[in-house]
Amino acid sequence: MIFIAEIGLNHNGNFNIIFEMIKEAKNSGADIVKFQFGWRDKPGEINCIDDNLAKDIKSWCDYHEIEMMASPITPDGLKKVKMLNLKKCKIASRTVLDYPDMCKDIINDKSFEKVYCSLGFWERENLPFENKSDHLKYLYCISKYPTYPSDLKNFPKHFNDEKYYGYSDHTHGISTCLFAISRGAQLVEKHFTLDKTSQVIRDHAISATPYEFSKLVSIGREISKIFSIT
Repeated sequence: MIFIAEIGLNHNGNFNIIFEMIKEAKNSGADIVKFQFGWRDKPGEINCIDDNLAKDIKSWCDYHEIEMMASPITPDGLKKVKMLNLKKCKIASRTVLDYPDMCKDIINDKSFEKVYCSLGFWERENLPFENKSDHLKYLYCISKYPTYPSDLKNFPKHFNDEKYYGYSDHTHGISTCLFAISRGAQLVEKHFTLDKTSQVIRDHAISATPYEFSKLVSIGREISKIFSIT
């Protein structure tokens, strides 16, 4: 069972807090912390992470002994991912539509041990990219912020390696993540924040605090064990 704490833009442009967020994610039981490269990253924008800061973030993750992952939203974002020699890569839902050729390059790049791909904006029955090996894993996702219970009508009855390996969440709380684990999800990605009341970006309201994330991990791992033997 893999738990990803999506820090994303929840630093609010205050890059000095990233070290603390990484530490809290690690203490909450996360296996991976994830960032976004190439999204709202122009000078003066909230996520303007230059090469030096990206290297610092990687060193902070190493210090806290937690794996770093990033979603390259654009080709420039992918350059940063490759510069850091990250072992895993996450393809965001919007990138599937905006940069399909870049996605294919990521999937075919064997320097990545695993590639995770969210399908929040994908509305076709067939999968967007051919999965010839165990290298690519698809995540069920609804790209609505927030996602409400009424939006979950087509939620997978069962997660499996053939289609949906895991779940990327945009709901309030942790219940839907636990629901996904009870249906076989082997990976859960949940936005992570130190302050759910922040209104700087919309992601805070659908994020888990350190306490909530630790509950997600402890209960989720137990559910996953039960699922594996039943």
